Amino acid sequence: MKFYTLGVYNSTEEAFFEKLMANGIDLFCDIRMRRGVRGATYSFVNSARLQEKLKTLDIAYEHLESLAPSPEIRQLQLDHDKAHGVKQRERNALCEPYIRAYTAEVLQGFDVDGALARWSAARHQRIAFFCVEDVPHACHRSLVLNAFREAGHPCEHL
Repeated sequence: MKFYTLGVYNSTEEAFFEKLMANGIDLFCDIRMRRGVRGATYSFVNSARLQEKLKTLDIAYEHLESLAPSPEIRQLQLDHDKAHGVKQRERNALCEPYIRAYTAEVLQGFDVDGALARWSAARHQRIAFFCVEDVPHACHRSLVLNAFREAGHPCEHL
């Protein structure tokens, strides 16, 4: 199995889905708590529309809400960003308090081996984790990818 991450900000609809197809993604894991975005620019990743499009591309969809950061964890990053004058879409990295909390409260409770077994049984080989941020290291999906990298799987940010 190979694992990928991708975001949507600064991407067009065409480019977004082309990345999935060009990399042979067969399972799309949505790791957002709220599966929608405001405005028309990125409305193609609102849950119902996204799932409909993925179905036409023969890409399975799974919502892994268990990998979404809680509001309390998100608040740690928002507080850090505010204290340092960083706008959300300009963030380049996650702060240490966020990383520690996400790792302890989310990743340590996630059954990587169970997920691998489930996906293997379903014959998924190229799995993408999705959230909205453009910069992978400014998003929890980079932390998720590290868990699979540590389990010995090749990983790549798209």
